[in-house]
Amino acid sequence: MSLSKKQIKFLRSKCHTLKAVIMMGQKGLTEEVLNELDIALSSHELVKIKLSVDDREARKQLILKICDKSQSEEVQSIGKTLSVYRVNLDKSIIELPKA
Repeated sequence: MSLSKKQIKFLRSKCHTLKAVIMMGQKGLTEEVLNELDIALSSHELVKIKLSVDDREARKQLILKICDKSQSEEVQSIGKTLSVYRVNLDKSIIELPKA
């Protein structure tokens, strides 16, 4: 699933009011973090994640890995805060605008 620019803009506006649900520690992307992310994405669809990586290149690689492993899409990345989206196929929570 690929999001259109209009849908990303809509989701970014929703991100402003969100608090970070997932806090990544020094151990990085562990199975426990992936499980919590899966639960959060299933129940909320749009999730904010606080990353602990200081290096920009390492952070970009981590973002790609997070999106790949969780089958989600990056909506926004500002500093150490990442917002990702994954539609809940059973019961959609966020009504996206048409592409």
